Amino acid sequence: MSRMATDFATPKSVDAIRPEIADAGDGTVAATLLDRHEPKIVVLVAGAVPEMRPLQEHTWETFSIPWQTDVRIAFHWLREMLRKPLQPGSRVIVVSSAAALGGSPLSGGYAGAKTTQRFMTAYAQDEARRADLNITFTAVMPVFAPVTGVGRPAVQAYAVRAAQSVDEYLQSFRQRSGPPITPEVAGNELVKLARADAATIAPSYLLTGAGLQALR
Repeated sequence: MSRMATDFATPKSVDAIRPEIADAGDGTVAATLLDRHEPKIVVLVAGAVPEMRPLQEHTWETFSIPWQTDVRIAFHWLREMLRKPLQPGSRVIVVSSAAALGGSPLSGGYAGAKTTQRFMTAYAQDEARRADLNITFTAVMPVFAPVTGVGRPAVQAYAVRAAQSVDEYLQSFRQRSGPPITPEVAGNELVKLARADAATIAPSYLLTGAGLQALR
């Protein structure tokens, strides 16, 4: 079961934050929380930590974990945000992964699941446009964030695959991709995106340690 801690707050006060602990993959939870809090900004960033192993060492159960969690969560929440619908002018940011662009050979179905999240976000935007809902949907695809719960085991697995130490792997990664993402960088960039003029928002973005890059 995937779980999600969700914070709801007005923009006026941190004291207004009200945490909710719930099963993010339960469609009834999405409907209930959207009705209860009437959010105008939703950042969907829940998902599972994939099993890190080469394809031949996966079972279907381990391979499909991201499909049963990440894709399922995105489906329920995007569906409910359209069905409700959210208030006009609302913003929805779905956090996918840069694995959707370049693959991730040690994480089973993760890259495919993250690609599907990107497609689903685009589908939701199209449906919102067709229904004249005035809701903006966009997908954000972060590169490796080595200090996070998802990034740390991935870095360790790919370092072993490359016959490098973790430090050596991270050094080569920085040479290829620039500074790593930190929670602070990700948070600041998502806040800026949520506050941006809707007319300027791209369908999807790559997120690196240097910030957001629009993808068309």
